[in-house]
Amino acid sequence: MYKTQRLPRLMAGPRRSRWLLAGLVAASLGAAAALTAPELLVNGLLLGCALALGAVGLSAAYGILKFIHLAHGEFMTLGAYLALFFLMEVLPALGLDSAGLGLFTFGYALLLALPAAMAGASLAAVGLDWAVYGPLRRRSAAPIVMAMASLGVAFALRALVQMVWGNGIHQYPRASREFIQLPLDIRVPPDYLFLGAAAGIMALLLQVFLARTRIGRAMRATADNPVLARVSGINTEATIRWAWVVSAFLAAAAGVLLATANAQLRPELGWNLLIPLFAAAVLGGMGSIYGALTGALVVGVAMEVSTQWLNPSYKSAVAFGILLLCLLFRPGGLFGERE
Repeated sequence: MYKTQRLPRLMAGPRRSRWLLAGLVAASLGAAAALTAPELLVNGLLLGCALALGAVGLSAAYGILKFIHLAHGEFMTLGAYLALFFLMEVLPALGLDSAGLGLFTFGYALLLALPAAMAGASLAAVGLDWAVYGPLRRRSAAPIVMAMASLGVAFALRALVQMVWGNGIHQYPRASREFIQLPLDIRVPPDYLFLGAAAGIMALLLQVFLARTRIGRAMRATADNPVLARVSGINTEATIRWAWVVSAFLAAAAGVLLATANAQLRPELGWNLLIPLFAAAVLGGMGSIYGALTGALVVGVAMEVSTQWLNPSYKSAVAFGILLLCLLFRPGGLFGERE
């Protein structure tokens, strides 16, 4: 098995100075939010948890595939609509429909639809790699060509969703529930707590997968040095397929959780979140999972806190501002290398 003297960059933790810099950014943002609107701080952290799943998948794919996957947001949309299909068509036919599980608006059926949707999105990602990205990769296509191909895939996936489910707003089966009252007069939708807990569990499982499994170690080795990984006996093509599985798995989970927490589902779900996802991944450092997690929390808080002064429709503009500032002053991100 491939070994290195340093931790492969896919999981490379930031140096102490970078932790300090990230901590200062997060602390400043958190202090400003806590002084002005503590409820927005909490909601921003929970939103950041969902963004983290998408940003981690995006960053992990970039670390191994070495190109910007512009269709990543559409896998969030695809996962959310696959869950809708299971919730509205498959599970009710089996007598497994429900709403209102404990404190939450959704029922136990969502707990069955979530992994099914994640698996479906992963299969779609592997199929697209076989049909589109794989042939381009074998022809040594330039990263910009791969990125443009992914843009075409994004349009195709959104068109597919619109053909099957239409352009209207959909909603998962849900029951009415009161907001949860926290200290400091903070009111939080109960589904947001599920979102945060589920995202945290998945991030932890990803950490274990990359650190403890043979496939995870192969992914780290391929991200660190694909040529050396190949000559060391690692099947890099199989590793790339696993990278697609993990990336789409996390993206689909993020889409389902956001559709549940926001109580609505539209075909533009993933596309509207593409800029926040890139902002989180670039802020943390493309290719760094730890960086994507931290960047997503910062972006999520910034987007929510901005609604204290701006119209909520400008939240994506706030994420774009963070992305632009990062590209101007620290292109490598908080946890990446300076360029």
